[in-house]
Amino acid sequence: MHSILTGAPLRRSALFIAIAIALGCAVSAGAFAAAPGNAPQALAQVRDTALHSDWAYARLADMTDLIGPRLSGSAGAAAAVQQVADTMRQLGATVTLQPVKVPHWVRGVETADIVDYAGRPQGVSQRVVLTALGGSGATPAAGLTAPLIIVKSFEELKARAAQVKGAIVLIDTPFDQEMAERGLAGVTYGQGSRFRFNGPKAAADLGAAAALVRSVGGANFRIPHAGATGLDDNKRIPAAAVTVEDALLIGRLAARGPMKMRLTLTPQNLPEADSYNVIADWPGTDKADEVVVVSGHLDSWDLATGAHDDGAGVVAAMGVVETLKKLDYRPRRTIRVIAWMNEENGGRGGQAYFEAHKQALGKQYAAIEMDSGAGRPFGIKASVGPKAEKLFAPLLAALQPMGAHAFTRRDALGTGDLHRLETGGVPSFEPLVDSHSYFHYHHTPADTLDKVDPDNLKRNVALMSSLAWFLANIDGEIGRAPEQGE
Repeated sequence: MHSILTGAPLRRSALFIAIAIALGCAVSAGAFAAAPGNAPQALAQVRDTALHSDWAYARLADMTDLIGPRLSGSAGAAAAVQQVADTMRQLGATVTLQPVKVPHWVRGVETADIVDYAGRPQGVSQRVVLTALGGSGATPAAGLTAPLIIVKSFEELKARAAQVKGAIVLIDTPFDQEMAERGLAGVTYGQGSRFRFNGPKAAADLGAAAALVRSVGGANFRIPHAGATGLDDNKRIPAAAVTVEDALLIGRLAARGPMKMRLTLTPQNLPEADSYNVIADWPGTDKADEVVVVSGHLDSWDLATGAHDDGAGVVAAMGVVETLKKLDYRPRRTIRVIAWMNEENGGRGGQAYFEAHKQALGKQYAAIEMDSGAGRPFGIKASVGPKAEKLFAPLLAALQPMGAHAFTRRDALGTGDLHRLETGGVPSFEPLVDSHSYFHYHHTPADTLDKVDPDNLKRNVALMSSLAWFLANIDGEIGRAPEQGE
């Protein structure tokens, strides 16, 4: 048998003996049902109930297969709001739809060819595979043709300002997959996404006709990676991500001599649309006015179905309530599931929630967000006070049998939807997951249900459920995250 608790073959009897020894408790359902609060029995029962449930994966299939892409302002995003709200109501949660005004950007035609380069045979051009970046401006319907230049940094972009004006500029910064393989995927993604977000604006400020960036990801299968840009409304030049292979081709041709590209991008920036955060409360008992947020973002890019980013995070958060309902467990604090809207290209959902609660942030006891894919979880990252780490020993003991007991404390996590709450002093948490292959699929046409391992999704639901239950029942303060600048 392959054990979901350890990821290694174990006999069933040996498995349960190991759990019992680790937790110092019996494993009978009756013993768990009677266990109060954060007793080891209760934590183990929360964990095991989630580990043996396919509910979250089935809900992810509903979201990805029945709805598909869910970019803010789209029909898919609206359908997802309704689907998640209905599902949470069926579980017995108290559901609120919080209004959010969101950008409404739609993709159009996107083609590119290198039509002139040193050594080009007569009648030959080189096709470039690319995809428009969120917020991109449009070329004329017939496209534009301009010199194509390549730069490696913002410093080089500025240094070549005279050449940049009127040109199509490729900002070519590689994704370091070796770093990702060694647990530093977020670091190398942060570098690449900085160029993707800020590069087109920097090029526009220098008068570029259009801006391209190398796709931010580690799997070189000639697949473009979408993402947001920071273009100003009055300087929305065409902007796109090219595949790694095409960025390399452009680099080789640039070494031979000057080039020209014909580029056609016809996206539209439509008027802002009405949308919602889905908020579902599992009410607490004696501390019901205090809230533990558990969340993921509901919107996705439009190239695929957003299974890892972030359908998995939403259904894992939903799975917390499904787990507790099965056990008939009621927390002391209210557990609040939030499916955020517009994380990908605006962050309006997180902003709306913060604005609604900024006068009483003390009632936001803690906040959890899952938005790094559904890889295997190895533990928890937390922005709690330094003295609070020892308080999590019972939780980590409960997570140890499934190999998810690592605890990493940081002053700030800076997660997508929670960073405003965190800056305001609300401790934030996220699963510490294996993300070495996450950026193979992230923001690409390949982010589909088949890429999500059902067992790893169960592990993430188990971790999120155990963490949420623990936070909802712990006594005292867990410490606050220092405000930025403190």
